[in-house]
Amino acid sequence: MAVSVAVVGRENEPLYIHTKNPEPTLQFHYIVHTCLDVIEEKTTSSTKNSQDPRELYLGLLYPTEDFKVYGYVTNTKIKFVIIVESMNATLRDNDIRMMFRKVHSAYVSMIGNPFYSPGDKIKSKQFQIAVDSIMKTE
Repeated sequence: MAVSVAVVGRENEPLYIHTKNPEPTLQFHYIVHTCLDVIEEKTTSSTKNSQDPRELYLGLLYPTEDFKVYGYVTNTKIKFVIIVESMNATLRDNDIRMMFRKVHSAYVSMIGNPFYSPGDKIKSKQFQIAVDSIMKTE
């Protein structure tokens, strides 16, 4: 499934980046920061066009040789990025949407914790369990 999941704050600060394999972590940090420009472009163009502004799923942001990068933006401008392997042809758009819904649901549950301050790094064990369920192998 996913090889990396990232949560980026409203000011484009990384709140959470988790990778399946710890070796290429720096590469995934770079990919996440690179896709922020694409997310910004898609969110500003969707308000200008006749697209539904309530649509949170941005779809495929861009493909690389090895990975496909997908994006999702909440109403509060929190950005979720999921990176999957390009050779994984079994994933459909609906599967990616379900992954984002799980991450969004876990984020909403975590943000409801009175001990969490919005904008802090995410260290929740329940959130980590939800991300691990998305990143499990088929």
